[in-house]
Amino acid sequence: MTKPIRMLVVEGNVREAREAHLNGWGQTPGDSYASVLRRIEPGAICDIAMPADDGANLPDPAGLQSYDGIVLTGSALHIYRIEPAVTRQIELMRAIYASGTPCFGSCWGIQIGAVAAGGTVTANPAGREVGLARRITPTEAGKAHPLLAGRSASFDAPAIHLDAVVAPPGDVTVLAANAMTPMQAAEIRHDGGLFWGVQYHPEFSLAETASILRRLSPILIAEGFRRAPADVERYCDELEALDADPARTDLSWAHGLDAEVLDADRRLTEIRNFLTHRVKPGMSARLRA
Repeated sequence: MTKPIRMLVVEGNVREAREAHLNGWGQTPGDSYASVLRRIEPGAICDIAMPADDGANLPDPAGLQSYDGIVLTGSALHIYRIEPAVTRQIELMRAIYASGTPCFGSCWGIQIGAVAAGGTVTANPAGREVGLARRITPTEAGKAHPLLAGRSASFDAPAIHLDAVVAPPGDVTVLAANAMTPMQAAEIRHDGGLFWGVQYHPEFSLAETASILRRLSPILIAEGFRRAPADVERYCDELEALDADPARTDLSWAHGLDAEVLDADRRLTEIRNFLTHRVKPGMSARLRA
């Protein structure tokens, strides 16, 4: 009998941000990510760690190695603002590298993966990338890499971030980029471990994206993405309508979206590829399967 995949979801947010997401979406980011993993792999066992919290009970090296895979969520924190909620996560990521456990991260996750391996993250010189990352293009290395297997030559993806990796760590392969962010996807090797990450959010549906954008309404207006609160509401309403009915050609045309975002299976490509190419082979190697 095949044993279920056992995953650790590392929640990147402090309590206040988790509760804001819960109130707007109905799940914390960690719970939402776990739901995505179970959608791809029914029966997956998902534990959630919250290293941003004081006194968090975090797995030791043996505990990390007991998981088949680890995923890192996004976060409202800024990694260059040094505080315990940040430094605990960097130290945990270094322990994950040392454990050799397959690891994947979205947005904040790739930033943590880079900084823990010696890279640098700052506010993105190109500015905020919000709602959707447009025209993400695999590099030559990315075209042949299993993380992006099945992706188009150019694709869009949900994205919400101000910060970006501006100086990659030493042992990195950049797999994708776009005009806004030079490291949209990457493989990082450090201390015997291997990390795959993306700056965008394949785990976010359009509806979950809309729930976050509503909370960011003052920022979207201040930075010129929308002119008034009603404009933010209209945009979010349309994203939610398109999420509920991807066949709405009027909305997909207006927002310039195709199956890479509208088809949930296509949108989850990187997470599925991580499970297929990194997690499952490791299970077999450790006699878990």
